[in-house]
Amino acid sequence: MRKEMFFHVAEYIRLSRDDGDKTESNSISNQKKFLADYIKERDALLVYDIYIDDGFSGTNYERPAFRRMINDIEAGKVNCVIVKDLSRFGRDYIDTGRYLERYFPERNVRFISITDNIDSFAQAYDMLLPIKNIFNEQYARDISRKIHASVLTKQKAGEFIGAFPSYGYRKSPSNKNKLVIDEYAAGVVRRIFALYNAGCGKLRIAGILNEEGILCPSAYKNANGEHYRNTHHTDSVSYWSYSTIHRILRNEMYLGNMVQGRKSQQMRGKSHARQPESWIIVPGTHDAIIDQSTWEKAQNLLNCRTRSLDLTSNPSVLAGLLKCGDCGRALVKKNNPSGTCYYCGSYVRSGRQACTPHKISYQTLENILLKDLNTILHHMDISEEIITSRTFENSTAGAEYEQEKKRILAERNRIRRLKKNVYEDYREELLSEEEFTAYRQDYTRKEELLNKQLVSLESHENMQKLPDTLSIPWIQHLLKCREVEQLDRETVTAMLHEIRIYEDHKITVVYRFSDKPERFTDNLNC
Repeated sequence: MRKEMFFHVAEYIRLSRDDGDKTESNSISNQKKFLADYIKERDALLVYDIYIDDGFSGTNYERPAFRRMINDIEAGKVNCVIVKDLSRFGRDYIDTGRYLERYFPERNVRFISITDNIDSFAQAYDMLLPIKNIFNEQYARDISRKIHASVLTKQKAGEFIGAFPSYGYRKSPSNKNKLVIDEYAAGVVRRIFALYNAGCGKLRIAGILNEEGILCPSAYKNANGEHYRNTHHTDSVSYWSYSTIHRILRNEMYLGNMVQGRKSQQMRGKSHARQPESWIIVPGTHDAIIDQSTWEKAQNLLNCRTRSLDLTSNPSVLAGLLKCGDCGRALVKKNNPSGTCYYCGSYVRSGRQACTPHKISYQTLENILLKDLNTILHHMDISEEIITSRTFENSTAGAEYEQEKKRILAERNRIRRLKKNVYEDYREELLSEEEFTAYRQDYTRKEELLNKQLVSLESHENMQKLPDTLSIPWIQHLLKCREVEQLDRETVTAMLHEIRIYEDHKITVVYRFSDKPERFTDNLNC
């Protein structure tokens, strides 16, 4: 008999549907009972802890409970590992062999796989052990291929297969593969696009939302009971950021198109981002939050790489539109004693060896653009009938509104009952004052959020089908005055695509509504 008679046991349990585990025979409760019955009959085995990885694939050893068990082994707290069978430990034959044949023996850790009749303390490993590990991995590979094929079929059919929908949507209560609009969050998304198209930068938009106390997507999902974790934020950080705004502005899901397959699916190792041309995009699978014109305008501005603007202190309404006609570099704004002027970016950074100044004053540009825009407008038929041909349509059926309203009201009633129960527990001295305060604040915050969702839903439901195009200020102004009096960001980005400045005193303006650029010759001296 070996000197050591007692073993501090780690019961390791794992279950993953991705591995094709049978729900009945390999369930967590069955594995627990199976290991408990085995240990109960052996006095030398003393349970230190139970380590459970529920929903983690056996082909990857970066599982939270498994890593915790390894840390306890390293700390000397555990010297025996027991599993129901080898497939519960893992399905990667290379890493499984490394743990069983090198890692555990080097640390004098006993390993027991009950149904495989393996006990490293009683006898050496069977010569067939590596072959068993190979079969376990091949089984996992076969299941993985079948699952990936099923997932791909659903993606190509436009069915949503993710765990968490994009901010602004939620899963339909009647069909988890279909998305419906979450009106409260959708209102925030529409506002983000409106602010950006009006010239507000991404950082400024994030600041506005944070100042108003609007929950960021990850915090909003968690407040609604979803166990969501944003990998782009740390656990202690929950706020709107530049990257969050950027991802929303680039998310084609808001057009009503299902966008999936952005990452490669691998049985082992990390998934990798795919190029956009490899994504699976199915148009028209759900109601759109953003209309096509709003989307296109935002994408044009994003592609212009316009820097964040504070239009009160930096009224550069032409930012992102001005290009050097010779080298293609964006023009740079400089404030001179005589006024604001623009210069070729290559010249400013590298001097005349890169390009020439291409100097032009803002006043000169404004005079040219106002004159030409008004000339074009006087020859265009900007009739109200043409503009109102595209009307705003309610995106969600009345029945779905009623269903969503019932869900919000039921959840609000549940939160109110919980608040009442917490107060009663506090009166009965079952909760401390600190616990009571924390619970009350949490429930109050959730109730306020539900109230906002309800108000947003009801206002959207009662909204008349008005032509949203007419609500745009610059179009209202044109309908009334038929003239552009001064350049502003809204009008400029809506009508102009690009302005090219040449050194030979020529300027080319490319309009969004024309395939042919208009060329002017003028005195461009500042």
